Amino acid sequence: MFCSKKKPLEVERIVKANDREYNEKFQYADNRIHTSKYNILTFLPINLFEQFQRVANAYFLSLLILQLIPEISSLSWFTTIVPLVLVITMTAVKDATDDYFRHKSDNQVNNRQSEVLIGNNLQKEKWMNVKVGDIIKLENNQFIAADLLLLSSSEPHGLCYIETAELDGETNLKVRHALSVTSALGEDISRLAKFDGIVVCEAPNNKLDKFMGVLSWKDSKHSLNNEKIILRGCVLRNTSWCFGMVIFAGPDTKLMQNSGKTKFKRTSIDRLMNTLVLWIFGFLVCLGIILAIGNSIWESQVGDQFRTFLFWNEEEKNSSFSGFLTFWSYIIILNTVVPISLYVSVEVIRLGHSYFINWDRKMYYSERATPAEARTTTLNEELGQIEYVFSDKTGTLTQNIMTFKKCSINGRIYGEVHDDMDQKPDIIKKKKPMDFSVNPQGDKTFQFSDHCLMESIKLGDPKVHEFLRLLALCHTVMSEENSAGQLTYQVQSPDEGALVTAARHLGFIFKSRTPETITIEELGTLVTYQLLAFLDFNNIRKRMSVIVRNPEGQIKLYSKGADTILFEKLHPSNEDLLTLTSDHISEFAGEGLRTLAIAYRDLDDKYFKEWQKMLEDANAATDERDERIAGLYEEIEKDLMLLGATAVEDKLQEGVIETVTSLLLANVKIWVLTGDKQETAINIGYACNMLTDDMNEVFIIAGNSAVEVREDLRKAKENMFGQNRSSSNGHVVFEKKQQLELEPVVEETITGDYALIINGHSLAHALESDVKNDFLELACMCKTVVCCRVTPLQKAQVVELVKKHRNAVTLAIGDGANDVSMIKSAHIGIGISGQEGLQAVLASDYSFAQFRYLQRLLLVHGRWSYFRMCKFLCYFFYKNFAFTLVHFWFGFFCGFSAQTVYDQWFITLFNIVYTSLPVLAMGIFDQIALDTSYWTVINHVFIWGSIAMYFSILFTMHSNGMFDVFPKQFPFVGNARHSLTQKCIWLVILLTTVASVIPVLAFRFLKVDLFPTLSDQIRQWQKAQRKARPQRRQRPQTRRSSSRRSGYAFAHQEGYGELITSGKNMRAKNLPPASELEKTLSNSTSWLENLCKKTTDTVSSFNHTKTVKL
Repeated sequence: MFCSKKKPLEVERIVKANDREYNEKFQYADNRIHTSKYNILTFLPINLFEQFQRVANAYFLSLLILQLIPEISSLSWFTTIVPLVLVITMTAVKDATDDYFRHKSDNQVNNRQSEVLIGNNLQKEKWMNVKVGDIIKLENNQFIAADLLLLSSSEPHGLCYIETAELDGETNLKVRHALSVTSALGEDISRLAKFDGIVVCEAPNNKLDKFMGVLSWKDSKHSLNNEKIILRGCVLRNTSWCFGMVIFAGPDTKLMQNSGKTKFKRTSIDRLMNTLVLWIFGFLVCLGIILAIGNSIWESQVGDQFRTFLFWNEEEKNSSFSGFLTFWSYIIILNTVVPISLYVSVEVIRLGHSYFINWDRKMYYSERATPAEARTTTLNEELGQIEYVFSDKTGTLTQNIMTFKKCSINGRIYGEVHDDMDQKPDIIKKKKPMDFSVNPQGDKTFQFSDHCLMESIKLGDPKVHEFLRLLALCHTVMSEENSAGQLTYQVQSPDEGALVTAARHLGFIFKSRTPETITIEELGTLVTYQLLAFLDFNNIRKRMSVIVRNPEGQIKLYSKGADTILFEKLHPSNEDLLTLTSDHISEFAGEGLRTLAIAYRDLDDKYFKEWQKMLEDANAATDERDERIAGLYEEIEKDLMLLGATAVEDKLQEGVIETVTSLLLANVKIWVLTGDKQETAINIGYACNMLTDDMNEVFIIAGNSAVEVREDLRKAKENMFGQNRSSSNGHVVFEKKQQLELEPVVEETITGDYALIINGHSLAHALESDVKNDFLELACMCKTVVCCRVTPLQKAQVVELVKKHRNAVTLAIGDGANDVSMIKSAHIGIGISGQEGLQAVLASDYSFAQFRYLQRLLLVHGRWSYFRMCKFLCYFFYKNFAFTLVHFWFGFFCGFSAQTVYDQWFITLFNIVYTSLPVLAMGIFDQIALDTSYWTVINHVFIWGSIAMYFSILFTMHSNGMFDVFPKQFPFVGNARHSLTQKCIWLVILLTTVASVIPVLAFRFLKVDLFPTLSDQIRQWQKAQRKARPQRRQRPQTRRSSSRRSGYAFAHQEGYGELITSGKNMRAKNLPPASELEKTLSNSTSWLENLCKKTTDTVSSFNHTKTVKL
């Protein structure tokens, strides 16, 4: 916990294997993780220091010091110290509880077990005891304990497979491989124990994709890069075991270096309370000045006679000095107008609201047994004021589960048929799924509804066979058989997994591969193809190809990729098929599917040998190697013959459409910030109803420079405001330097619905200082904004831009580690516990399992929390003003002598005991009039309980027993008992209560009758509906689909082609497959359908009365 001296800045790191003494002299951090703030010794001083940094606590501490001065204090010190100690104690208990859970979380991580090589034996050690230089053993599906240099593994050539979801949000497997000199160590413990290599590498940093170092061992040096390092937070997959040497530990690991500091988030209610407290304190000073002036006047005019009357022989008292002392006396007496219990009450209410979120069964996801969780208790009411939602796409709006839905083969569409407006009724009938039970290698969960495809396969259609053969051959998938003999696939891209799985179920089963061959099963017959070349994918080519020789000796090139790229490589004879397939791809895109074009080419043996010789020369070249290889790839990937296209669905999560529609109706603007392609993001936008065909315009910003981006923004604004305004004002309106804080009037003049689409490279220019003004103005006037191909840093920059220059509350929601920076930047961050690890959840303020729960979190819990908090503040300040101003009124009757009306114990207990429960009941349990228009059991218990508590304490303080124990503090023996036997006392209580309640009831009655709110109108409508006859409900109309061009569906990274052809990733033995979570989602009733039904009834019921604004 403590550092005796500051650690020197590290320039480079030197680590020696299996030598703790050598490494300890560098004072490297151990592997213990600290996120807690206190320990047993530091809790009290640090917590008290933090608490007295709050203005309210410091204010009451100052009052306590003033009360110790007899000349100015007419109240005992305990009237302030009792509530102050109570408040500080309650806050300290809360802080201690929070820190206890942080300690518990730290201990859970620090006490994980790893096998560490100590001496000549592997010993179980806790993570926190792992040191830099240690050699540890990892097993399959185990988390990596620290940043390691991979030494050896169970796979050939020292390969291992890792999942980096905790680091970058990607679930695709990545490959790491050890140096050949260390890979030979294997799992020989004696040889590993003798390993004494020295690593000299870079200092700890946060660059996940970069590592530079040198390993010195046996009088030779070996360069190290990122491919040799496995980082903390990764999970070992499909590898039985591996050994690694610890390079960075604990806070020096790249995961912890990237975690950053969590920003302190405060709600607008907090800022409002601070402002109110300052105004109230100013009001208190004004009251004190008025009463002090009154005292000075009274002393100068009446005080002399009063002292004569009392035979007071003191020297004449200075009236000005008397007024000065009286000022401080009244500051003490009237201090209850600034209530110390306010902050504690607010924390208690927020805690109650947080438990309501945690206990909400409608936000519980039973598939994974995941409840909603409020990870902070200070932001609940802010949920009801959200204006901007920044959402990730993959895994947040979608399930990140790819499903093969449709395909186009030789100009014919195969797949399930949708209910489109222009189709015949006999086609609309739902088709039964195909039966794949005859296929022993099939999966019962795979469904495909078009029987015509299977008929074409059985009839031997050569184009269909070639199409499926391509899907089974052109990929980077690895296969293996488990102990039960079941074939499983290790996929590097979920899109590829969907295509290879589809071919498998349709009779073309990928069985295995070697560096030189690919074996598939074609309709029950094993066929082995010779793999001649692998033309790998990259972001520029946007395609991948394989060149194989079939058993007949024919050489074929199979290629798949983005239609916009592959169509340019086709032979001119494909023109008619190209037009038809392009229409099919546009139709698939209109349904939000991810597409790939499929093509092949027959190669001449002589031509291929010449090309292969040039490729070998290019690989051996030292200058312009990559350019020469790319040119050869371009040369052979031409004159392709088009086979068709595939359509893969990245399914939307359940309830996404209804949630988005609800938020848009609530005037919440939704921005999608995704690293995915523009076409795919647009399609998902249309599928979610964020983008609609009814929008006036969808602006696409695709400039490659700041000038082009500024021009695109200017044209978009001209289009939005209309040509009339543009021609009348010239270009001054758009080129003039405007303030970032936009006028609300400007936005209100925009009557249509607009959307903005911008790419990552254009966004980089749009975020520059001289362009971000125009970008922000246009984006904020659009209903929906979609930012594509953005980096995690750009996500945070966009959120910060809106947060800084717009007086609006922002919310960011995501499920991956690449969303962490965005989640931390927004006012409220929400993590979805989905397919991409828990980094987003750990950095979030709230977490749940599905995007659809956002609707209930904002529109129910957020709205209720905000209303409850506002009502609580009004109620709280009302009762304190009513209580405190009595002293001000009494000052005119006591000669401004700073005497109190109430006894000291009543002043002490008023806020913390007598009136605490009713305000807490309203703040925690009050609902928005739609559900409770009467007192509940809670109201009765808290109101009557508070009254009963008052009388019980009153009788106790005036009892004989208290007088016997504390005669000076409780001298009024029997006063309460004798007073309450008088009938006039009860009559005064009754009349006071009636006189106080009647004006309020009369005001509420008149307000409901003359100026009813929306809640009042709906309550009246609900009462009328109970008596009225239920009306016939209409069926909602079917939304028409739109036609949009889709982007290519390719998610894997470059480099796997070279890895496959090298044979380094070929397995020595089969490994048990990683378990997969099977999902079964049931369709629920559409929210829009219910809204249509309710709206129909509402309109018919209110068509003769006032209009209800919904």
